[in-house]
Amino acid sequence: MEILRVEHLSKIYGKGENAVRALDDVSFGVNKGEFVAIIGPSGSGKSTLLHILGGVDKPTTGKVFMDGSDVYDRNDDALAVFRRRQVGLIYQFYNLIPVLNVTENMTLPVLMDGREVNQGRLSELLQVLGLKGREDHLPNQLSGGQQQRVSIGRALMNAPAVLLADEPTGNLDSKNSQEIVDLLRMSNKMYGQTLIVITHDESIALQADRIIAIEDGRILRDEAVRK
Repeated sequence: MEILRVEHLSKIYGKGENAVRALDDVSFGVNKGEFVAIIGPSGSGKSTLLHILGGVDKPTTGKVFMDGSDVYDRNDDALAVFRRRQVGLIYQFYNLIPVLNVTENMTLPVLMDGREVNQGRLSELLQVLGLKGREDHLPNQLSGGQQQRVSIGRALMNAPAVLLADEPTGNLDSKNSQEIVDLLRMSNKMYGQTLIVITHDESIALQADRIIAIEDGRILRDEAVRK
């Protein structure tokens, strides 16, 4: 069953002679529970695509449908709710709040949404992510791998339908990188979440169900790795 569909997506930055076409007529669909890796050289449009899928950056033209609903047929307030509830975003540099501890960083999106924290889910995520006993630690008291685990926990707290990760292992060594990929795959299987990962790492891409290669803002190839 298809959970995400992109139709004729384009994104242009600037105007006239200074215009840069970051995405050029991109179309594809993603099924519920699928693990998709998006690869391509720097400047190919990968991050732009991910930000548009996550409701962070609006397309110039084209449509993004999540669960059959047009993501950008919403006002700014409704789009903010979409970002908090339907997608989980994971970045290369963690984006944790320095003055908040592990628990506070993980639960921030729930609290910002005006909802009560699901303590059972929080406890389960702390256990699964190997963060038990570190609940009160600040980000500067954690290793890079632990900080990325917190950012994964934060993305999972609202039980989003789609998890979007932008170079989630780009700031980590090979051991921590594989541990993070294993955690993402676990969330994909355990919680049935759709996972879309941008990566330069071929070994990570080959662990996905499917690889979409982008170059110069266009899809170069779209192929299944495993069924």
